[in-house]
This record gives sequence, structure tokens and C-alpha cells, in this order.
Amino acid sequence: MNNRVRELRGERGWSQADLAVQLDVSRQTVNAIETGKYDPSLPLAFKIAKLFELAIESIFEPAE
Repeated sequence: MNNRVRELRGERGWSQADLAVQLDVSRQTVNAIETGKYDPSLPLAFKIAKLFELAIESIFEPAE
């Protein structure tokens, strides 16, 4: 799954560790999501969308 998490995090000046704290996950989880090695669970995807105040589909999209 492709995503814009790294881009959105960078726009806010947050480190991976900062985002991890806000999402209550490890920094390694944030890194894995950003690099496409891990697709977040639906509850985590909703949490990410809420944090960035965006719709899930504007952050995540299926890989082609």
C-alpha cells in the first residue's frame, strides 16, 4: 500500500519518534509504515487519518 505518512509528518516537522508517541506505536512501526514494509491495521489507519485531519483514502492508496 502506498501512503503519504512520511510527507505529512515532514510537513509538520515531526520525527518518526514524535509521530510514534502520538500514535502509541514504536518508531520502528512508523518507519515500516512509511517504507511500505507494513500496512497499518484499520484502527491505526483511522488514528493516523484523525491525527493528520485527513480522510484515510487521501493518505493511503492501494499499490498498483
